[in-house]
Amino acid sequence: MSDPVAVSIEGSVGIIELARPEKFNCLSLEVHECISNARASFEAARNIRSILIRAQGKHFCTGADLTEVKGKLTDPAALDHFISFGMKNLRALESSPLPVVVAVQGLCLAGGIELMLACDVCFAAETAQFGDQHAQFGLIPGWGGSQRLTRLMGLRRALDLMFSARWLKADGAREAGLVNYIVPDAELHKAALNYCQTIATRSRPGIAEMKRLAREGADLGIDQQMRLERDAAVRALPGDDVAEGLDAFEGRRKPAFQC
Repeated sequence: MSDPVAVSIEGSVGIIELARPEKFNCLSLEVHECISNARASFEAARNIRSILIRAQGKHFCTGADLTEVKGKLTDPAALDHFISFGMKNLRALESSPLPVVVAVQGLCLAGGIELMLACDVCFAAETAQFGDQHAQFGLIPGWGGSQRLTRLMGLRRALDLMFSARWLKADGAREAGLVNYIVPDAELHKAALNYCQTIATRSRPGIAEMKRLAREGADLGIDQQMRLERDAAVRALPGDDVAEGLDAFEGRRKPAFQC
């Protein structure tokens, strides 16, 4: 049996690829474990500057592995572990110091949209479609979908998407704030990889700090947000990457960050 997730490295980009196209890349506990292990290994590797999540086959991900879910319904401990580990895994992606980029083709539904929402930047193929199907089958989100959808779309639009279980085309998903870039289907993976490679030219500590500020500051009042940013700037400015960046600016050259 082949691995459900393929892990590779291209230059400074760590790639996590869902590899269950015959099952529409549905998310099992094993898939979550593989994603978690790959993320941790990429974070520990100093040469990796970003993570790209993509999928094999026609569709990105149609949700949780419902066959596995059904098998756990009579075992509360196993069901709790399945939901809790998935939530922990996606929270770790969201909190990773590395930028996490996702490339979506075909259908991105339910658990698939929860995985997409935990990433920082989303590329979508022109024919991609996004939706939350939980209500259609008497389920509710368990990996953060109800919370992240509301944060990105606003309350009414998020509730509408969850209640109706309708699908958004790529342009509608971008208008709702779920997608950053729409590209032709054939160019999806190349465009997302190129974006990740651009990140490699930035300061890894600087990018990590900006991500932390944006994520942590979202739940704070404006005064707390300003203090959070001020403190981070005071810590960062004496650093080696800042010195290199300023020297590069003065010398009219591209910076060469070492970390």
